[in-house]
Amino acid sequence: MKSVYFDNAATTQLRPEVIDCMSHALAHCYGNPSSTHSFGRTAKTAIEKARKTIAQRLGAHPSEIIFTSGGTEADNMVLKCAVRDLGVTHIVSSKIEHHAVLHTIDELVSHHDVSAHYLSLDSFGNPNLEELASLLSSIDGKVLVSLMHINNEIGNMLDIKTVVALCEAHGAYFHSDTVQSVGHYPWNLSELKIHFMAAAAHKFHGPKGVGFAYIRKDIPMKSFIAGGAQERGFRAGTEPYHNIVGLEKAFEMAYENLEKEKAYTLELKKYFIAQIKSAIPGVAFNGMSENIEKSTYTLVNLRLPVNAQKAQMLLFHLDLQGIACSKGSACQSGSSKGSHVLSAFLKAKDLEVPSLRFSFSMMNTKEELDYVIAALKAFVEK
Repeated sequence: MKSVYFDNAATTQLRPEVIDCMSHALAHCYGNPSSTHSFGRTAKTAIEKARKTIAQRLGAHPSEIIFTSGGTEADNMVLKCAVRDLGVTHIVSSKIEHHAVLHTIDELVSHHDVSAHYLSLDSFGNPNLEELASLLSSIDGKVLVSLMHINNEIGNMLDIKTVVALCEAHGAYFHSDTVQSVGHYPWNLSELKIHFMAAAAHKFHGPKGVGFAYIRKDIPMKSFIAGGAQERGFRAGTEPYHNIVGLEKAFEMAYENLEKEKAYTLELKKYFIAQIKSAIPGVAFNGMSENIEKSTYTLVNLRLPVNAQKAQMLLFHLDLQGIACSKGSACQSGSSKGSHVLSAFLKAKDLEVPSLRFSFSMMNTKEELDYVIAALKAFVEK
C-alpha cells in the first residue's frame, strides 16, 4: 500500500533543515532566555534574531512580532485584548472563519458588552464587502473587523487591500487570520495597514506549538498571559527556544524558495483539477478553489457525485489506500458535525454529497495525484 499525504492545510511535514536546526538547539542551547549568564544570553540572542528575521521579511518592526503557541493563541490574544484594552464594542466577521476566531467571538459576546455582526456570503463563500462598508458607516463605537486572508477549507482569498482601505476610512481595527498565507505569500506591512495578524509555523514546514501574532506597535494593548515580562510583556512564560529557531528556519526557507515552490505546487493543483474532471464526470468544486486566480495555490475542495449512504465509507476507503486528506478542517476531526464553512454557503442538496479537501506542498508529486484520482474514481464507480 502506498502512503500519500494531501492534508497540508492541516499541517505540513518538517523540512530536514528545520529538524537539524531544532536538534542542535535542544542539545546545545538549553539556557533559559531570561537568565543573565552566557547560556541564557545565547538563547535570548537567537530569539531576538528570529524576531528580526520575521519582521524584516514582513515589512514590520521586530517589536511587532509576538511569539505564541500558534495561530489559535494569536487569534485569541488579538480579539480578547482588543475588547479589554482598546474598548472595542463591535466585531465584524463571517461565518467561515476558523473556530479560533468564531468561538472567541462567541465568548466575548457572552461575557462582555460586545456585539457581533456576520457578513453575508455569496454562493462561493465570499464575504459581502459592500455590506462591510455599510456596517462600518452605521456602527457607533469602536469596531474590530476580523476576516481571514485565505480560508483553510475552501481556499478563497480575501480582497485584503479593499478591507484595509475600508477599515482605514472608517477608523476600524483590522485583524486577519493569516495562518494559511504566511509562508506562502509575500507581505509588506509597512504599506498594507493591517493592525493584527496570526501565523503558525506548522503550516509552512515548521514545528507545531509555535507561531506569532503581529500587533502594530502604536496600539496600546496589555499582557495576554500574566507572569513574567517575556515577549515585550504580552505573553509571560519561558520561551520555547528550540521551537522559535525552528520557526525562523522554516520561515526563511519558505521565502527563499517561494517562487519556485509556489510554481511547482500550483502546477500540481492545475494537474489535479484537470485530471479529476476528466476521470470523474459530475465532480464539482466548493468555494473558489477551482479558480486559480482567486484561491490559494495550495488546496482544492471538491464534491463527489455519490449518495449520502455511500459517502459514509469514503474517508475509510481512502485511509485503507494510504491516502491522507480531509473532509473539512482538521481541527474538527472527531466531530460528527459537518463543515461549518460549507454549511454557511452551500445549498442543502450540495451538502448531502461528500466534500473533500486536498491540500498540496512541494513535497507532493503528480504520481501521487494519479494514485489518488484512481482511488476516487474506483470508489465512485464501485
